[in-house]
Amino acid sequence: MKLGVINSVFFGTEIDPYGEGIKLVKEMGFDTIDVYPADGEISVEQMANVKKYSKEYDIPVRAGVALIFGYFSPNRPVREFAKKLGRQLVDISAEMGAHNMLIVNGEYFWQLETGFDKDWIFNMAVEGTRDLGEHAAKCGLKIAVELEPFKMSIVNSIDSMDAFLSAVDLPDTVMANVDCSHLHLADISPTEIQRLKGRIAHVHISDAIDKHGDLPPGRGTAPMQEYIDQLKIAGFDGTVACELEWPPDPSREGVLAWVKEAGDATAQLMRNAGVRD
Repeated sequence: MKLGVINSVFFGTEIDPYGEGIKLVKEMGFDTIDVYPADGEISVEQMANVKKYSKEYDIPVRAGVALIFGYFSPNRPVREFAKKLGRQLVDISAEMGAHNMLIVNGEYFWQLETGFDKDWIFNMAVEGTRDLGEHAAKCGLKIAVELEPFKMSIVNSIDSMDAFLSAVDLPDTVMANVDCSHLHLADISPTEIQRLKGRIAHVHISDAIDKHGDLPPGRGTAPMQEYIDQLKIAGFDGTVACELEWPPDPSREGVLAWVKEAGDATAQLMRNAGVRD
């Protein structure tokens, strides 16, 4: 397995997520980086910097990140725009040299108490993700579907992940993202990862206590070692990317210490599992 991190940890800090941040995480021992185009777009300068720093410091982009809630908008033009946006984000991920792109589809709305029922919303999300997957396949990318730990999330359990992937029906392209802290918050046992064997495109790792927090491993109560062990048993050999938000000390030194703590802790979990030297 490879050790990765998402560049969003540098959002709102003095460290450029698309430039210096890439160099700094390489120096801390990370193997890959995931790049989130904030607000669904990336400037020409940012793209040039990502490619420059990735090549210069030999730290490939493993994944792009996309948050697309428009696939199940009540308005058809919005749904069509969401498909176009998704394809554009795949193109961005491909240009960066990514292996996959994460997709977060969002939640059922209005507590399912209107004419837009659960099946309609689910099917619209499936249709949009299938369109995304078909384009990704042409670009040589995988799509990694996020499991969110929230009550109204479209994919919030292994059962709903299995149903969603089966409905999209692009098994070689549209796969799962295993987020360890989300599994913990959703009370999903590490052994349940085996139900996704052969269908895992990417992994996020962070710790949590009793709510979403994206802490460095060891700061929460999630059974981190068990998740890594189960990923090994499932045959996963891709990137385990640290997903970190809200460092308690937002200074340059504080953010870098936060990232290094997470990287060192994750690397040790991987060594314990025998998947890292």
